[in-house]
Amino acid sequence: MESTSTQPGDIVRESYSARSQEYTDLLGSMTSTHPSDRALVSSWAAALTGPVLDAGCGPGQWTDFLAECGPAASGIDLVPEFVGRARMQYPNRSFDVGSFEALDAAPESLGGVLAWYSLIHHRPQDIQTPLAEFARVIRPGGGLLVGFFEGATAGTFDHAVTTAYRWPMAELSRELVTAGFEVIETHTRTGSGYRPHGAITARR
Repeated sequence: MESTSTQPGDIVRESYSARSQEYTDLLGSMTSTHPSDRALVSSWAAALTGPVLDAGCGPGQWTDFLAECGPAASGIDLVPEFVGRARMQYPNRSFDVGSFEALDAAPESLGGVLAWYSLIHHRPQDIQTPLAEFARVIRPGGGLLVGFFEGATAGTFDHAVTTAYRWPMAELSRELVTAGFEVIETHTRTGSGYRPHGAITARR
């Protein structure tokens, strides 16, 4: 008998597909985002030159926000249901189903990539694959902004949808440097009732 195995990307897509309406209702608008996150993304986007990709766009709210900040923005996501909802909600923006492992973009064609909590389901041993693809498509001097769950050690935590990973700031920063990025700024946000958050801005 031929054996088959389910790839991590398949699990992520199927898990979010099954809960796409619930996720969209809870987190699919800018009103659900933290003011400091909006300020960070806005200032980062304003400094970019060239088109920006929202990698892991979900229902599309951050793609629309990026476009409102100035740069031409498009979004991709593994989950067809998210892309469908994004196209309905933001018909003037561009959204496609796609994987971070093989972006449909020419080398050095983008001014930046936003990976806002979209790498949290990548295993630590696999993180270099999407980071290398981001490095391929971002032009020299372009930007990468990664949002993630921060922790003292790298490891899994009980995410509401499917297995997710937290990262120490220094460790994820080293992964970005290995992929060919220069780390510019790091940010952390903590508070009562939620997991510590982290963000890294980097330059290609």
